[in-house]
Amino acid sequence: MPRRSRLAVIAAALVVALGLQGSADPNPPPGFLGAFRWSMTDARFGGFSAIDLSADGSRFIALNDRGAFVQGQLRRTAEGIIAAVEAGPVTRLKSNTDTPLAPGRNDSEGIAVAADGTTYVSFEGVTRVLRYRDIHGQAENLPTPPEFARFPHNASLESLAIDAQGVLYTIPEEVTYAKPIRLLTGQKPNIEGRDFPVWRFAAGKWTQPFDLPREGGFLPVSADFGPDGRLYVLERSFHGIAGFASRVRSFRVAAKGLTDPRVDLQTSTGQHGNLEGMSVWRDDSGAIRLTMVSDDNFLSLLRTEIVEYRLAD
Repeated sequence: MPRRSRLAVIAAALVVALGLQGSADPNPPPGFLGAFRWSMTDARFGGFSAIDLSADGSRFIALNDRGAFVQGQLRRTAEGIIAAVEAGPVTRLKSNTDTPLAPGRNDSEGIAVAADGTTYVSFEGVTRVLRYRDIHGQAENLPTPPEFARFPHNASLESLAIDAQGVLYTIPEEVTYAKPIRLLTGQKPNIEGRDFPVWRFAAGKWTQPFDLPREGGFLPVSADFGPDGRLYVLERSFHGIAGFASRVRSFRVAAKGLTDPRVDLQTSTGQHGNLEGMSVWRDDSGAIRLTMVSDDNFLSLLRTEIVEYRLAD
């Protein structure tokens, strides 16, 4: 999470603690299934920035923004609503040696799991993507384009997704700065209004074939390919002490770019917490589900919740 948002979340938490509630609409959007409050007695628990579910929605891996992950199962009612979470210990990701990721290099934000179980993790700060053949094992560095170093330090690779062919896609939360302009003038150029570059990793190299259109004040924080082949993008918009609004857009990915845009979900401000991670899957009824996890910023005043929506046909 960007530092400006982190500080604002702390301020919002203090306001809630004093009994000043936000103005969230008590009626969630259509398709809302539930918001399960999740907790564990583990010092590393919290700060979740990404989640990935199995195809049937029963097993998960969640990633926090301090270089750690947890795996477990979602126990559901007969109606498919989350009733309990059973999870193992919160485990630190390893570097390319047998030691955990070092402070300053462990701001993990996005996760994508390939069909063979290989796990990819994207990072802010030191912007890069790591590959784990075994999530408990050592990391492998993917190539890092020089452009990655020009992303805003705390607003880079939050979104990471992998398609059915094993091609990776990542999107920064904000756009790159124009380094030559900054060096010559000492000023950052006005980047407001620019679309978000989509980066693709295939055949051993990164390319930037197209952009994600910017619409309104929403910023991309997670992405996943659904079982329908569409690319779903979770976006958030921060409104100070009133909280966050969340939106999910989906697209078809074509050679010429993102096509067939659709807004699948948009919440009112304060409806949920800081939803940062999303997994898309199909339930027993054949409906697409969005399972999202909130980042409590490691603050006891805030909650970690797993929020689910079912999309209409």
